Amino acid sequence: MSASYLNYFAVESTIIRQRAARRVGGVLSVIFPMKKPSESALSAQHRLRRIEGRHNPLVKQLRQAFSRSELTDGGDCAIEGLRILEEAIRSGLRFSAVFFRESAQDRADRLLPQIGAQVETLLLPDKLFDSLVPSESPQGVAALVRLKEFSLDDVMDRMQVGPIVVLAGLQDPGNLGTILRSAEAFGTAGVVLGEGTVSPFNSKVVRASAGSVFRLPIVHGQASRHEKSGTIKLEEISQKLRTQGVRLIATSSHKGTPLDQADLKSATAIFFGNEGAGLPREVMARMGESIVIPHTAQVESLNAGVAASIVLYEAARQRKNASSF
Repeated sequence: MSASYLNYFAVESTIIRQRAARRVGGVLSVIFPMKKPSESALSAQHRLRRIEGRHNPLVKQLRQAFSRSELTDGGDCAIEGLRILEEAIRSGLRFSAVFFRESAQDRADRLLPQIGAQVETLLLPDKLFDSLVPSESPQGVAALVRLKEFSLDDVMDRMQVGPIVVLAGLQDPGNLGTILRSAEAFGTAGVVLGEGTVSPFNSKVVRASAGSVFRLPIVHGQASRHEKSGTIKLEEISQKLRTQGVRLIATSSHKGTPLDQADLKSATAIFFGNEGAGLPREVMARMGESIVIPHTAQVESLNAGVAASIVLYEAARQRKNASSF
């Protein structure tokens, strides 16, 4: 082939490459070929097992755990939402199964590389998935995970971290989630759920806690769905804490030592009661002292989650100031 022909083909190739580029809004934009799916994405999609029926054992477990706000027979908690699952991964929880909505299966590419290959991964039709989860606008991913278990002794061993939070009859899931989040943020030994308190496995509690429920030591007295949450007796808690030299402090909406004058630096257990009724009279009788958050007379009381957050912040502030001396 002559040199002239070689030059011709070289020029033509250059022209073709130039025509593959176009100028948009004054910026040169080059058209590139579509990327092929990555190996990790292909691997994630390959792991998905499609399930059509409602009677699959894992599907039934997820439905019951969500609807009853309880652990499964195997001790798993049901969670949903992309951010919550990522928090569970970050917290080092063990996954038993992950469920993807068919229209959101692209999220498998993001999540499954972070989850062990032995974990069951199911792909569900949109209608079936939506019938299982409590959210009105599902994000397309849910899971069964094993939460860490703690005893009252475990919590008492962490008293150097901060006070113990004891909840008695707290009913609102949002309030419990907020308290758990603040308890982790400001530093506490852990949270004990007394009788009558909403289940920590309620999906609204998990969501409001923003992942703190996965990491914070929580004593709840439920090992499986056959045991109701909040079965720990406050009388037993109070007695054990008192014998270990832990000060018992009640919170009140109307009387007690003003919060800024209370000593929260030593080993303490702070009790918070029901949103409307507060702490039961028999619980108040066991307390060493009461504290109150001063506020204007026009406001009858503070939201339980807000009040607990203020108290825990003050306890953290006092500990920080004490350690600086």
